[in-house]
Amino acid sequence: MLQEPISLEEAALSAHAMAQPSRKSYVHGCSQIPLLFETVGERLRSAVDQTPNKEFVIFKRENIRRTYHQLLKDAERLACGLIHLGVEKGDRVGIWGPNTYEWVTAQFATALGGMVLVNINPSYQSEELRFALGKVDIKALITPPGFKKSNYYQSIKDVIPEIGLRPPGRSDVSSSCFPVFRHLIIFGDTEDKPYPGAWKYSDVMKMGTEDDRLKLAKTEREIQPDDPINIQYTSGTTGQPKGATLTHHNVLNNAFFIGIRAGYHEQKTIICIPNPLYHCFGCVLGVLAALTHLQTCVFPAPSFEALAALQAVDEEKCTALYGTPTMFIDMLNHPDYHKYNYDSIRSGFIAGAPCPITLCRRLVNEMHMTDMQVCYGTTETSPVSFMSIRDDPPEQRIKSVGHIMDHLEAAIVDKHGKILPRGEKGEVIVRGYSVMRCYWNSEEQTKKEITEDRWYHTGDIAVMHDNGTISIVGRSKDMIVRGGENIYPTEVEQFLFKHPKIEDAHIVGVPDERYGESVCAWVRLHESAVGNVTEEQIKNWCKGKIAHFKIPRYILFKKEHEFPLTVTGKVKKFEIREQSKIELGLQQITDAVEPSSA
Repeated sequence: MLQEPISLEEAALSAHAMAQPSRKSYVHGCSQIPLLFETVGERLRSAVDQTPNKEFVIFKRENIRRTYHQLLKDAERLACGLIHLGVEKGDRVGIWGPNTYEWVTAQFATALGGMVLVNINPSYQSEELRFALGKVDIKALITPPGFKKSNYYQSIKDVIPEIGLRPPGRSDVSSSCFPVFRHLIIFGDTEDKPYPGAWKYSDVMKMGTEDDRLKLAKTEREIQPDDPINIQYTSGTTGQPKGATLTHHNVLNNAFFIGIRAGYHEQKTIICIPNPLYHCFGCVLGVLAALTHLQTCVFPAPSFEALAALQAVDEEKCTALYGTPTMFIDMLNHPDYHKYNYDSIRSGFIAGAPCPITLCRRLVNEMHMTDMQVCYGTTETSPVSFMSIRDDPPEQRIKSVGHIMDHLEAAIVDKHGKILPRGEKGEVIVRGYSVMRCYWNSEEQTKKEITEDRWYHTGDIAVMHDNGTISIVGRSKDMIVRGGENIYPTEVEQFLFKHPKIEDAHIVGVPDERYGESVCAWVRLHESAVGNVTEEQIKNWCKGKIAHFKIPRYILFKKEHEFPLTVTGKVKKFEIREQSKIELGLQQITDAVEPSSA
């Protein structure tokens, strides 16, 4: 007997009904919807076949609007230009900059050409760029000359001095420190001012020949869904970022099932994305979720601006709005908030940092986000592993990070890897299609975090409830989440150790009303420097060397005996955090109830 056809939404909901109740902290996202098995390039071409003239991306500040067909053609031109320069399938191409049309074009150009896009945080400074380029052997880097106070071109020259020796408008660099690196491509204000050692982006877009187009077509036929498409740096507990390597299969399926749970397949959706594209929140939950369901993305500004986001929602009649809690707080509290209309909004995602219940209620009541959903995940899981369901009452949706995603497994385990009973705290582990391929060029680190049977250890501490939802209650790796940016203390500590007058440093997160958490440093100076170094001097020393969000907001000078230690001589980070809250007068700040991330 033939089964009656059901809608995608019915199938998705049935997945949770099919899940067998268990007393163990284990869930499996059963699903009647099959996984996709195609590349991002194939999905883009399919979208163009179905709806060529529908607007795909809108960049408000640049006044750029592109249809699916137009974006495909631009991506093809850039892919052919890269091929002409000798960039081949599997080569790494870096993209360093804020939200621009060139960023999205590079995202799809590299997908078409079988290249691996490497997302570089726009806030990175020269030393962080040096690591990012060398860790994954980037062959070409696409970037504007600068953004805000950052001079990208100067930072690149600081890292690769050979660039400055090349003629303006030409690259093909040979560097002893970066033997794989060849091409710097600059977009933006380069038409009247070509930079030494850098190709103009507009010139690269014109370089492709008929032979290059044939090579592109051949490469597209060879790309497999399990090939890597993206490397996203995630903060490292050992002091340096790790390159999470994601495949077409990883990100395309995650985006597809996110869209289904959000209802993007049901009706016209216009997504307002103030989040950065370099983060999976922007490039997967945003761009690829829209692609897989033939919807539209709106980018209000190159970086987050509360007013620009509010204006974009009003002018473009956006139906969904993304953001971290910090972004939503800034939007709701903006003095011009009441000048704009938000009647078009029906949904949105809140993720990336601890989310207060009071904020969620304001979003539902004041911005009409009745279908607001909370997401949880990590970069290593493409990123979303848990997500709330729209059918759940709003109060229920904001008390946890939701249900397991379709086709994924998750469990809560103790320190020995044993699955715990429901209701007990333990580490979240995830298995399934979304788990990254590896950390690039870090086999040992990969083995530490992904077991032989492919369970990924998130390092997050959670409790699983009777209905299979989970609540995140802590982070086992001491990670600080500041306004959606993940900061690992070890990385900042190792940087501070480079200061000539610092003997020891320990980093903790302390409550912050706006950002959720802020960075606090306990610093012990060399004896000769005591009384001769100020908090502001250390902060100024940090500027330009590490990203602004990693620079400690608070610096507390301590003597050796003031550091609380365990019997084995390890610093008690929890006690440092609690003591810092008292010293800084932060006890009154209510801790957020639900750390969620994506």
